[in-house]
Amino acid sequence: MNETQRFALSKVPEVTLGFWILKILATTLGETGGDAVTMSMKLGYAVGSMIFFGIFLIAVAAQVRASKFNPYLYWITIVATTTVGTTMADFADRSLGIGYFGGSSLLLIALIASLAVWRWTEGTVSVDTVSTPRVEAFYWVTILFSQTLGTALGDWMADTNGLGFGGGAIVFGAALLLVAALYYFTNVSRVALFWAAFILTRPLGATVGDLLDKPHAQGGLALNRYYASAVLVAAMLALIAVLPQRAGAHPKGRRPAEPATPSDFRLQPAASHRARSEQRESDDPLIRP
Repeated sequence: MNETQRFALSKVPEVTLGFWILKILATTLGETGGDAVTMSMKLGYAVGSMIFFGIFLIAVAAQVRASKFNPYLYWITIVATTTVGTTMADFADRSLGIGYFGGSSLLLIALIASLAVWRWTEGTVSVDTVSTPRVEAFYWVTILFSQTLGTALGDWMADTNGLGFGGGAIVFGAALLLVAALYYFTNVSRVALFWAAFILTRPLGATVGDLLDKPHAQGGLALNRYYASAVLVAAMLALIAVLPQRAGAHPKGRRPAEPATPSDFRLQPAASHRARSEQRESDDPLIRP
């Protein structure tokens, strides 16, 4: 299967700036939506986790059964992982009494194990390969662990270290900027940087969500969780409709400036060099329109 055919079969979106904006909105929605069910509705973390885990299973099943990439289905599944990640992390940290350190440690081990099994089975953890049911299963299990870990990390940073929700958001935002700098100015593995950024967007969303809906006494803005969640849903739907959403390439292990090869000049020399330059620009997953 060549690269073009694999992208045609892929059911995950291209990584663009719009992808990261939607991911942060989805993680923030996961926090406000999870809190709305467990706290505002007073159903508790255990019941909330069962509800959202059921939604997660249904969404993943639909995603796996889909014959092609559907942006709305994909982002529904992402939101399902963020909401169940919120309630599961809260259940482990608070109801089971494991604490932030214990919960984060267990989730980190689970995430590393998921990536290791995926790598051992498929030979890579690049999401470029998400085009078969087995790889999709690895993908969504890994995302579930990363979202749950991100929630625990966000709560740990905000509650334990005295930074508050705003301070925690600044710390994780700065960490994301560092990942972006590594992407543009170093040769660090693009696959590793993708997963680092993917994980870090979750605690950023968690702290922003807590900042929006937690009481003033806890350092939040005390916004209504239902209204905040509705606004986030509307914003996501608008962006999905407006921003380009297509299946395609994710970050690769390519160095920032690959040397030209003889195959780059098979067409007319001037046209071929220009076409290659334009192709490289369009292949950059963080600047693609």
